[in-house]
Amino acid sequence: MSETRAHWHETNQRLLVAEVDRVRGLLDAHASGDRGPSLREAGSAPALEALCRAFELSAFERDILVMCAAMELDGSFAATCAAAQGDPSRGYPTFGLALAALPGAHWSALAPGGALRSWRLVEVAPGELLTAGWLRIDEAVLHFLAGVFSVDERVEGLVEPVEPPGELPPSHVAVAARLAELWSQQEDGGTPLVHLGGRDATGRRAVSAAAAARCGLTLCALRAGDLPSDPADRHALARLWERQAVLGRSALLVESDDADGVEAGRLALAFAEQVGSSTALAGGEPPPASRPLVRLEVETPTSTEQQDLWRRAFGPAHLNGALEQVVGQFDLARDEIEAAETEARAREARGAVAAEALWDACRAQARPRLDDLAQRIEPAGASEDLVLPETERRTLRELLLHVRHRILVHERWGFSDKDRRGLGVSALFLGPSGTGKTMAAEVLAGQLRLDLYRIDLSAVVSKYIGETEKNLRRVFDAAERGGAVLLFDEADALFGKRSEVKDSHDRYANIEVGYLLQRMEAYRGLAILTTNAKNALDPAFLRRIRFVVQFPRPETAARRQIWRRTFPERTPTHALDFEALGRLDVTGGAIRNIALRAAFLAADAGAPVGMTQLAEAARSECAKLERPVGEAEIRGWT
Repeated sequence: MSETRAHWHETNQRLLVAEVDRVRGLLDAHASGDRGPSLREAGSAPALEALCRAFELSAFERDILVMCAAMELDGSFAATCAAAQGDPSRGYPTFGLALAALPGAHWSALAPGGALRSWRLVEVAPGELLTAGWLRIDEAVLHFLAGVFSVDERVEGLVEPVEPPGELPPSHVAVAARLAELWSQQEDGGTPLVHLGGRDATGRRAVSAAAAARCGLTLCALRAGDLPSDPADRHALARLWERQAVLGRSALLVESDDADGVEAGRLALAFAEQVGSSTALAGGEPPPASRPLVRLEVETPTSTEQQDLWRRAFGPAHLNGALEQVVGQFDLARDEIEAAETEARAREARGAVAAEALWDACRAQARPRLDDLAQRIEPAGASEDLVLPETERRTLRELLLHVRHRILVHERWGFSDKDRRGLGVSALFLGPSGTGKTMAAEVLAGQLRLDLYRIDLSAVVSKYIGETEKNLRRVFDAAERGGAVLLFDEADALFGKRSEVKDSHDRYANIEVGYLLQRMEAYRGLAILTTNAKNALDPAFLRRIRFVVQFPRPETAARRQIWRRTFPERTPTHALDFEALGRLDVTGGAIRNIALRAAFLAADAGAPVGMTQLAEAARSECAKLERPVGEAEIRGWT
């Protein structure tokens, strides 16, 4: 403990004892019938003075508080109370004793709305208020008066202290300054309500902690999901926190996320509206408030700020030209950049190339949390596995170029000055099932070294109004951070034509399509739509899609290529006739299914995969597809 702090504690203790002695003198005088003038110590205890000023206690309320504190601080004070009340069994403070013995008495001191009770400074026993009901000081208040600040145990398990950040990016400094300004503005009922939005959750904490420090406060965080649902319990918690905020000079950040649900957002707002001290809501989308709500956005650092953070972490020489690509692809917060730097160095130590280690570390940090709405697919296909006409292969190569060089063209060459609709690339893959649309998406994701997410339409589309848009917002917002490749399989189910409005269902369905149009344009990554029903898509989507790739049913020569590339190198085969296999008119997906079926048949027979097993597998697969097998197609297979 510093010398200054030790001196403060010594002074506070000495003056608090003097206050106890003064109140004891008042009770002794009442017991003896001496109603002479009471003398107040020239100096009062600093903690007591601060508490009385903060809660605007009257002199009478102050003396009640001291009388209750004396019961805990001085073992002989019970006898003083018993003597003053003329009853050996009542060795405790009561409101009747306070009214009779303390100067400036007023009945409102222990009214439910009075400071002592509404702020939970003292507790009143049930029963007759004047005589039978004892008064007791709250434990946390007693510790404060003694100069030892402690978090109330009823609050401690719910809040988490947040340390002030180090240096903030300039864009976050500006938001922190604005929040501190709002917290410094006192309105009727407290400071203004503030909501912190934006994608950077850790940034919201850092900004709030910096704003609190500017105001001379410490920050605590509270999860909205931990708030009590019962209104009375929530009100009691709000009063406890407000007392805690005053005693500990604290600000509060109430955090929500999409996983907490709508009810948590409602509880967070209801709680914040009851708290008059410096409080901010973070994340989620709060319902309409009963008083003005100021909204501040905390986005991830700008690309320039992220480059500065990377240079500080690695040094410009180490990055070896990879910095621009990394910042252009991954939109990371400061803590994610620090974690990626640690992971990248660990990968390098295990022998990885520096640029690849950095890219993969960023990819892991930016990986979207979409387990309930999308399926992450590990790319398994190689470009040589794609059997397509040269025109379509050329279109896919051009698509890759647009993704790889979009930062150079849009930002450095200035095309974004002409068109601010985002850096995203959209593609539509058209063709029957099994023609390689999903495999092409895997190949693209693998060549770009990006995550591929197949959107689960059954989880995204909802019959409830507004829920589909909310789910889509979660998908796009989460994927934005790393520019993940989004795959909307069977997209006509989600991107269908807008219809004539005949009822409310049509109107809301059209709103969903309109929302999708906006997000597709703004998305900074690669979004791929697949369908076998082009005519079912809304024409507005087709106008906004940059690439359209046709996946036709493979011709005979193409089928032979697919057959040759279907079997892994380790698969034992015998006398496969690829010329004969190519006569079977099926898609690439069906070919892979037939090969897999034949492999199981061969494994059961203890033999290599041959034409006999392939013929049996072909009949089974075509029967599944309700397609008869022509004898000419499998002639010579057995």
